Amino acid sequence: MKPFRHRLAAVLTLLFAFVGAAQAQTASLHSPYGFDETLARVERAIDANGMFKIATASASRAAAGLGIAIPGDAVVLIFRNDFARRILAADPTAGVEAPLPIHISETKTGTVIAWKRPSDVYGPYPAPEVARVARELDAIFAKIAADALIP
Repeated sequence: MKPFRHRLAAVLTLLFAFVGAAQAQTASLHSPYGFDETLARVERAIDANGMFKIATASASRAAAGLGIAIPGDAVVLIFRNDFARRILAADPTAGVEAPLPIHISETKTGTVIAWKRPSDVYGPYPAPEVARVARELDAIFAKIAADALIP
């Protein structure tokens, strides 16, 4: 009986991962700058667009601290309190989605800025106000990425 439960758990885990991945579309832009410069530009653009950087987690910088070199990789978590209050007032369960990440990574084709569109992330929540906030955030996230690339 135990192996069946393990297989069932594995199948359900994969199913939920697939469904979640299908719900939120990833937007991305290629940067003409290297990883460190792109990350710094994204962080400045976050501030310039009135959002708040909650945290930056960098797998590549953590690895470098251990003497291991991997391609540049960081996730910047961002949000703003007024958006959080509006979302929580409309649907408290949607609070699990905040803060939202922007991913900066070094790939074989260069540095990429990627993010899940907030309207896709918040799409499963039926409250109209959640959808309104998500659309506002869509525009802000796109502008952050675009502003980070302006010379």
